[in-house]
Amino acid sequence: MSTSLKIQLKTLPNSPGVYQYYDKDDVILYVGKAKNLKKRVSSYFTKNHENAKTRILVKKIVSIKHIVVLTETDALLLENNLIKKYQPRYNIMLKDDKTYPWICIKKERFPRVFMTRKIQDKESEYYGPYTNVKIIHALFYLIDEIYSIRSYKYDIGKTKSNYSKYIGSLEHQIKSKKKSDSSVQTEKDYMSDIEDVRSIIKGNFKQSTKKLNDLMNSFAKEMRFEEAQQVKEKLEALKNYQAKSTIVNPSINNVDVFSIVSDESYGYVNFFKIANGSIIQSHTTEIKKKLDETDKTILELAVVNIRQRFSSLSKEVYVPFKIDLGDTVKVTVPKLGDKKRIVELSERNAKYYRQEQFKRIKIVDPDRHVKRIMIQMKKDLRLHKEPRHIECFDNSNIQGAYPVAACVVFKNGRPSKKEYRHYNIKTVEGPDDFASMEEVVLRRYKRLLSEEQPLPQLIVIDGGKGQLSSALKSLDHLGLRGEIAIIGIAKRLEEIYYPGDSIPMYLDKKSETLKIIQFLRNEAHRFGISFHRNKRSKSAIQSELEQIPNIGEQTILSLLRKFKSAKRIKRATFDELKVLLGTSRAKNIYRYFNP
Repeated sequence: MSTSLKIQLKTLPNSPGVYQYYDKDDVILYVGKAKNLKKRVSSYFTKNHENAKTRILVKKIVSIKHIVVLTETDALLLENNLIKKYQPRYNIMLKDDKTYPWICIKKERFPRVFMTRKIQDKESEYYGPYTNVKIIHALFYLIDEIYSIRSYKYDIGKTKSNYSKYIGSLEHQIKSKKKSDSSVQTEKDYMSDIEDVRSIIKGNFKQSTKKLNDLMNSFAKEMRFEEAQQVKEKLEALKNYQAKSTIVNPSINNVDVFSIVSDESYGYVNFFKIANGSIIQSHTTEIKKKLDETDKTILELAVVNIRQRFSSLSKEVYVPFKIDLGDTVKVTVPKLGDKKRIVELSERNAKYYRQEQFKRIKIVDPDRHVKRIMIQMKKDLRLHKEPRHIECFDNSNIQGAYPVAACVVFKNGRPSKKEYRHYNIKTVEGPDDFASMEEVVLRRYKRLLSEEQPLPQLIVIDGGKGQLSSALKSLDHLGLRGEIAIIGIAKRLEEIYYPGDSIPMYLDKKSETLKIIQFLRNEAHRFGISFHRNKRSKSAIQSELEQIPNIGEQTILSLLRKFKSAKRIKRATFDELKVLLGTSRAKNIYRYFNP
């Protein structure tokens, strides 16, 4: 560490604030927040960092700047704004919301309600932004079904003359006949409808439901059943929309819900905005990790960023674990009931989004997909290297007869079928899976070493502790123990065994790592069984041909090469046999099958 940096560290205050790291070219590398600037920044230079990117970052730091603020909340907001402004190389990426649509209630006489992507004036009301345009279309369809809100641009103004022109417009007269008579909607009635629309957009359906119910009952009492039916249809449209968005407990109001799922490279944060028991906004964002950030770090940044983006003023947030958002927002970690279920629903949405991203990436960016799988396997299986090259072994025999083995090879998570190998067991008598495994593993890697071929990063043995121990003997013999990671997988409970550990590890049944290992094991089993079946079939054919008098082993091999099966040999004509074997042997074989 340079003298300049040491001086800068010593002079940092013990206050909340934001710090910025710069390199030798005065380019900003990283922005971070801290409760205590001195302690947080000093920790970068005193700890041994496991993450390689963090070690590289620390080496590049030449100067430090800081901004002191009054509270942790101020630090969080400032950090978020600086990251968005400078997009430092080692910070997670925060996206803006420039293209998201809003619903606008225009500040004018007889206000219009419309969708826009620009906030043009501060006097009008804007709700959003919405990440899904379909939600806006559904809202407008509902509003159009129930209310008479003008859709065209017309400057009504404040004068009576302009108002008279407006009253005379055809569209207004057609759209405003929701009462029995042909009277035009008054300004008071129109503003009442706007108030109802405002409530629906906010997720409050009580006011509109009560008003429509009262109107329907009024028409029914006056025997005006046609009008009552029309109002009933509007009420059903409102209830149908409400049913799609209502949470179990309608008492939950004005709350933001956040959750996160993550892997080695990305975090996926889901956001719900809840008003009057309804989800009125939903959004999931993908955040790329830069320095092995924790879920807590990512979620704190995401909450501030998303709340700014969606102009949320909710005083409470529900999250799956405790995070620091300062004193202005109440952070709740629900443990039971409907609140807990809402957080779980948010987590499910984040997981679905993650799966959709995986599917898209698999098609659009296969290299990134493979890298993600390899990183996940390395983490799940506690490996030192990514298992880009995996080999799996399986034995096959029936009561010791025709013992064979198979080795299948996966490269980058996919089968490399040209490298699959079959083995006839040569040194083992009787049904001995352990000794057979020891022989095959020894033969496989003795050959790879002699031919100077690349070794795998991971060996998977189909079997439990016994088969794994046998394979280890061969690696010990070749001096490869510790050079190649090796595990065993037992079929019954999908237990993963490690050398020297009697207690197995259990992977999540839905994990991609377990699915790849199961695929490997099943592929080795299939490949071994097919070889075993072919060997038994050929042996049966060969034993039948051995019954023919005066026919030796070489003749049998010649027949099998030519005709491939006993069935075809039986059907062969005398002339076909004569061309292959000569007259004398052809007569023997032909007479045997055609007495």
